[in-house]
Amino acid sequence: MSPTRLALAVLATLGLMAPAAFAHAIGGADAEFVRNTVGADPFPFLYLGAKHMVTGYDHLAFLIGVIFFLYRLRDVLIYVTLFSLGHSTTLLLGVLADLNVSAYLVDAVIGLSVCYKAFDNLGGFKRLGYQPDNRVAVGGFGLIHGLGLATKLQELGLNEDGLVANLIAFNVGVEIGQLIALSIIVLAISAWRTTESFGRLAVAANALLFFFGVILTGEQLAGYFLAGDA
Repeated sequence: MSPTRLALAVLATLGLMAPAAFAHAIGGADAEFVRNTVGADPFPFLYLGAKHMVTGYDHLAFLIGVIFFLYRLRDVLIYVTLFSLGHSTTLLLGVLADLNVSAYLVDAVIGLSVCYKAFDNLGGFKRLGYQPDNRVAVGGFGLIHGLGLATKLQELGLNEDGLVANLIAFNVGVEIGQLIALSIIVLAISAWRTTESFGRLAVAANALLFFFGVILTGEQLAGYFLAGDA
């Protein structure tokens, strides 16, 4: 597969996954395991954290937007670190402090974060005459993404016995999963940049990313109102 097709396949796959609003939530046997776990059992939670991030297409879509026009590895590391610090903070605090927030609304904002970065990549803010500090934005949206991870765990009713150890293991797993997914994304986009099609299709790719964010946001807002949480 050519670099162009590989990169566009990643974006197209995200678009096809969008209708399954909670496809990346912890469910089935994994959810049952979490509910029944008593005491510290870090390795399964490490695996679950990695699995959640790798299948968390909303988080990955945001990261694609963040690194799309980052050409230096140093810049990639800075932005990903800011994002990681943000989501690690609210993941831990959200569960330990038992913050009660609507998962629908949090995920709606996560959808908006995808729209934000795609809009920025399309030069939307520059046309408006204002350019936000993307470092602040990425760190701030990282806090929201972490809260989204926290809501998924809170829905499962974690046992207090071994909670801190299991939660830390889950968070470490999330970072491992993010590193795996990010490595693939960076390689795909870097390879695509070496082709002539990158300049031609970069706008279309970010427009698709923006549309994906709109779908995510709309689904979550619809779920919020239909569920009667409003």
